[in-house]
Amino acid sequence: MEKKTHIAVVPSPAGFSHLVPIIEFSKRFIHLHPDFHVTCIIPTLGSPPTSSKAYLQSLPSNIHSIFLPPISEDAFPKDTEAGKKIQLTITNSLPSLLDELKTLTSKAPLAAIVADPFAFEVLDFAKDLKTLSFMYFPASAMTLSCFLYIPKLDQQISGEFRDSTELIQLPGCVPIHGSDLPDPIQDRSSQVYEEMLERSRRLRLIDGILVNSFVEMEEGPIRALEEEAGRGGYPLVYPVGPITQIGSNQNGSDSESECIRWLENQPPNSVLYVSFGSGGTLSQHQINELAFGLEMSEEKFLWVVRVPSNSTSAAYLGSSTNEDPLQFLPEGFLERTKEQGLVIPSWAPQIPILSHSSTAAFLSHCGWNSALESIQHGVPLITWPLFAEQRMNSFMLTNVLKVGLRPKVNNDSIVERDEIAKVIKNLMEGEESKEIRRRLKDLRENAINAVLKEDGSSTKTMADVAQKWKSFSSNIYK
Repeated sequence: MEKKTHIAVVPSPAGFSHLVPIIEFSKRFIHLHPDFHVTCIIPTLGSPPTSSKAYLQSLPSNIHSIFLPPISEDAFPKDTEAGKKIQLTITNSLPSLLDELKTLTSKAPLAAIVADPFAFEVLDFAKDLKTLSFMYFPASAMTLSCFLYIPKLDQQISGEFRDSTELIQLPGCVPIHGSDLPDPIQDRSSQVYEEMLERSRRLRLIDGILVNSFVEMEEGPIRALEEEAGRGGYPLVYPVGPITQIGSNQNGSDSESECIRWLENQPPNSVLYVSFGSGGTLSQHQINELAFGLEMSEEKFLWVVRVPSNSTSAAYLGSSTNEDPLQFLPEGFLERTKEQGLVIPSWAPQIPILSHSSTAAFLSHCGWNSALESIQHGVPLITWPLFAEQRMNSFMLTNVLKVGLRPKVNNDSIVERDEIAKVIKNLMEGEESKEIRRRLKDLRENAINAVLKEDGSSTKTMADVAQKWKSFSSNIYK
């Protein structure tokens, strides 16, 4: 019997939302190439969330998961920001990560280590373990282009990028405002910025980058990345997307049942779905403005609301509170809008909602998973970026792909109720909406073909990756 080819994948410890992308890649890869075996080695900050454990129990038999000993939150100062906590968790987990990798290689040759961007340090082990080093990049090719191009931007532009009076040109991309570049590079005096520069330089030494995008959506940046790789400046880049979770991770939950029951009673293409992902949070002022804007629009809505915070990423690492989010809504709002909308606290089944015939549009924080899910289901967007690379995603969706609208913020970075109501009306009913939906229909078809057709662009790329890993593994066996 032919020996299976083994690979190890290492997600970041940012909870369920960062575990899903690399596991969904693994599931897709195994589905296409069942002669592979995947071991997922998972660093954890505190105890693994119940959602992660339940999700991992549903995996195919040729994907095996291992939780590393958890790193305690007490190991970090209280004011450590979320991204730094994630990075330190990986760093502190490296000894146990190496032990697990050595155990794997002692049993059978390992064709590749595939790491999440936050877990990039583990790729330093690849050379000594005589295996290939790959990154799974769960964001857009445009974001990857920016990430790899940072050292050149650092030399070309003085001062903060957000203050640049000229548009910034990334290879193969539409010029972008400096203020829309990702958060980690917006403060050039910070340690985070220096770490990003160093990581960008080090990543040029790995064997390949798997990016969750597809040629038909991002031809410019993907071709530019491939050309630079051909010159030896970047690692080989493999567009393998769109890869998203299929179905809900909480099937049968009360929230899911309530949402679907409510949608069943709404007219087709009538509901605006409002959600800021698994980690996004709004201030109390912004929650009030959004509530009044939804009410003023007179459009039907399904809103997933969280407890307010002055940090836009307060729920990013799964931080929980016993407070009821509904108590922070404006007085009388729920009663006044009971025939117009449904408000769900904290969580809702996003994919069943986006795929429902009653859903007409999506007001989103523009996390890349949410953007891809919206495209795959043909749902136009109101883009409301909060943190990380979300402003760059918003720019692409509204200025490049032109499948959404972006509301304007005031001088205090608040989107006011009048602006909210206006943008909702424009997307749900305006003339602009027709063109957006037409473009989205074509993009959705391309997204489906890329991964489902045998000759789809991403399916063929997956085959190229599989062949590379098999060939490397065969050489180890010799």
